[in-house]
Amino acid sequence: MTSNSSAQFQARRRSLLWRLHFWSALIASPFVLVACLTGLLYVFTPQIERAWHGHLDTVQPQSQVRSLDDAVAAARQAAPEGWSLHSVIPAFEPDDSVRVAFTAPMPDKAQGGGHGGHSGHGAGAGAAQGKPQFLRPNFGIPARAVVVYVNPYTAEVLGQLKESERFATWARKLHSSLQQGDGWRWMIELAASWTMVMLVTGVYLWWPRPGQSGLPQSSAKGRVAWRQWHAFLGVALGLVSFVILTTGLTWSQNAGNQIKWARDATGQTPPRIPAQFKSTVTEGAKPLNWEQALQAIRREAPSVSMMVMAPKGPEGVWRANQMDRGDPSKRFDLLLDAYSGQKLYYSGWADQTAFGKATAIGIPFHRGEFGVWNQVLLFVFGAGILFSLVSGWVMFFKRRAAGSSIWPVVLPDAWRSVSPWAWLGGAFMLVAMPVLAISAVPVALAEAWMVWRKSRAAV
Repeated sequence: MTSNSSAQFQARRRSLLWRLHFWSALIASPFVLVACLTGLLYVFTPQIERAWHGHLDTVQPQSQVRSLDDAVAAARQAAPEGWSLHSVIPAFEPDDSVRVAFTAPMPDKAQGGGHGGHSGHGAGAGAAQGKPQFLRPNFGIPARAVVVYVNPYTAEVLGQLKESERFATWARKLHSSLQQGDGWRWMIELAASWTMVMLVTGVYLWWPRPGQSGLPQSSAKGRVAWRQWHAFLGVALGLVSFVILTTGLTWSQNAGNQIKWARDATGQTPPRIPAQFKSTVTEGAKPLNWEQALQAIRREAPSVSMMVMAPKGPEGVWRANQMDRGDPSKRFDLLLDAYSGQKLYYSGWADQTAFGKATAIGIPFHRGEFGVWNQVLLFVFGAGILFSLVSGWVMFFKRRAAGSSIWPVVLPDAWRSVSPWAWLGGAFMLVAMPVLAISAVPVALAEAWMVWRKSRAAV
């Protein structure tokens, strides 16, 4: 291939990718703007919660801590009548309060083993089919719960609050569904899917050609300067963008199911807690109280803030897992015998699959849970995304002001410039992100209509 034909080939390919980049920006921009603004708000959750809920979350440290049973008993007295105790988050830091969560009574058919029979939770139809049964993953306090906050030193009730009214819960729902429920989660999935296309095509369009550095030039003016900074910042933030997009897609409804299928098919399913464990009932033996259970759990578990769930029924077991996601290496799940405190099951960081470890790092990073440096990085990332959106539209209007077409021009035979690997990658993205595939249909129809219209005009 001569240098002239090679340049023409590259020009055709770039024109096609530029068109695709424009489409992805056109579709994703409004949703990305919303996700970015709500995400920037969510980044500062620790500071906002400290200001809004500090009177419930923190206490003045004292010399003597009361038994956890005293705190739970005080919480029961303050809890809504008829509500069931769901879990307890004991104080970890000296100024932490004790959080005791209660949930409303469930219909009889849904009560089953609760969290805690731990000996029937999730058994359902699978048990009748002879399939292994596992406990449902524990992701923290349910949004429907009411949490009673207790001073661990005095057993004084500090107050109570619906978990749905916590700022973190509100901000998370705002970011994921604009407070409209799961039926609106498709918006974030649509944004993430097309932003992934925008990222891939943007990197290719930026990639320096021979004799170019890819860095913004101080001599550049006008639309050229906007384009250089737009491309450079987009690529500079590319790694963070990829992590944010992929972790976001794991939570999505459609792409998330595809990711879970691939995870399970490749043997990367994280450890699951078998549901068959039961406590050994011994005549005359008394079950552990909350304080005894907590001490037994602390002997087996890493030193981290944790959630504890009590046994359900005589054969139920104590269950505990970490609450603080800021140190993934302390992730654990633990089951204890209700009478002896003997360890029945334990899985920790070493038991996680590579996928499990990646998500245990990626998801807290996405949420800014690794501390101030994580929050600062996400803030810079969010500001960079906002600049990319603004600069992209500035370039569009400057191009329109110069008399150019709304749509980037696709050169003749551009489709023939696509490599087999690019076709394969595109097919993979469509399969992995179903919302992308569905939304790509009207794009393809619009492109076909424009081609037909152009051909008619040429006749």
